[in-house]
Amino acid sequence: MPDLFEYALVRVVPRVERGECVNVGVLLWCQRADFLGSRCLLDRERLVGLDPYLDLDVVAAHLSALRRVCAGGPDAGPAARMSGGERFRWLTAPRSTVVQTSPVHTGLTDDPAAELERLVELLVARPGPIVH
Repeated sequence: MPDLFEYALVRVVPRVERGECVNVGVLLWCQRADFLGSRCLLDRERLVGLDPYLDLDVVAAHLSALRRVCAGGPDAGPAARMSGGERFRWLTAPRSTVVQTSPVHTGLTDDPAAELERLVELLVARPGPIVH
């Protein structure tokens, strides 16, 4: 029987006041499988298209910190003491910064790791041509 999972998109909003964004990653939490995973793809060209003055190294550093907190362990700092679910909630709390997460969505899966990859391909990677 498939397990319930929750996910949020990770977005870069170069100029918060404009509200324009590029999806750069996915966070996925599956409580039953005790799986908390993240995957980010930093498409520098798309981001520079929104804001040529965006500091991409700072964005990359923020995404790296997000991945460390998601993974837990000593590199996560104080967040390492939190459970996977607590880290997911902390990471998906609303923020008005350049790196934000979407509202949390849900689904069902038999394989959380494969679902994470599927969502990244569907919602983050550059789309291919539309085939009619």
